[in-house]
Amino acid sequence: MSLFEEAILPHVNAAHNLARWLMRNDADADDAVQDACLRALRFFGGFRGGDGRVWLLAIVRNTCYSKLKRNRVNESQTVFDENLHWHDSDVSGPEAALLRNIDAAALQRAVEALPEEFREVIVMRELEGLSYKEIADVTEVPIGTVMSRLARARGRLQRALHTETSEKR
Repeated sequence: MSLFEEAILPHVNAAHNLARWLMRNDADADDAVQDACLRALRFFGGFRGGDGRVWLLAIVRNTCYSKLKRNRVNESQTVFDENLHWHDSDVSGPEAALLRNIDAAALQRAVEALPEEFREVIVMRELEGLSYKEIADVTEVPIGTVMSRLARARGRLQRALHTETSEKR
């Protein structure tokens, strides 16, 4: 097995997950991941070791945002189907328990309503399990900014889900 295969290929599922949430379109996400993997292969000589997942997710993120800038009109044409892509994580704790008990469609709507900078950190932290430092490396922002964005994203999610729950009563 080549070094590229060992370092990068185990993280393709995480790359697809991030791309789906950022692109909001399965076909565009598949294209973005394919482009990112080709870019990763092309520039693998510049990979200095370390966490291949963080390196690949940074490439995927940049690829997605480049594609979105070029195709802003197509961003919201296809609705992301949470039921196809949701899977319980091994993360435990009160936040994880709350997320497992919330209606998946309501959670999907709440996450999709988040601004991009909040949505990406929530996906990387809660769905992909990246550490604050890894998210900071991927997004190229300070850890304090990651923490702030996560807190704000969680607050917005909590308010949106509380509002939706209250409306159902």
